[in-house]
Amino acid sequence: MTYEAEVQFKFDATFTPTYGSSSWTSDDFIPEEHYLITAPAADLNAKQYFKLFEKFLLCVGMDPVSIRSGAMSLVFNDYVREEDQRKVCNEYELTMDEDLEKKYQEFMKRDAEWAKISNHYKENVVSEPKIKGDHMPPWGHSDMEALKYQQQEDLIGLD
Repeated sequence: MTYEAEVQFKFDATFTPTYGSSSWTSDDFIPEEHYLITAPAADLNAKQYFKLFEKFLLCVGMDPVSIRSGAMSLVFNDYVREEDQRKVCNEYELTMDEDLEKKYQEFMKRDAEWAKISNHYKENVVSEPKIKGDHMPPWGHSDMEALKYQQQEDLIGLD
């Protein structure tokens, strides 16, 4: 047994001019528009249906920002349980308004820990003094730069 399914989005629009004026006052309007978007529906998942509907909404002139806002309103509204909203937040690494204070406190704690580590490092770790005859180039320099560096040392008599 085979299963075949097709989903269709259809949009038809016509423009009727006002009587007493020319039929077209602007080149920006098309007298008739017809859109038919079809897709095989047998194996589409929810995200693919939303992607298809997004294409349809773009065809009929919706703004991408409005489309995204509409999609988000399906999750973040008063009729969806907070538990379900939090699942979506976790999936997309979002933070709900109710959790901002907790996040802020976590960031402040991490900043304080980092400042403590940084201060400890500055107070207790010193750079090593230059050893006479050490011709190791500074980290990240090429051979040509190292040769130039050594020639400068030789000129000023570090050896």
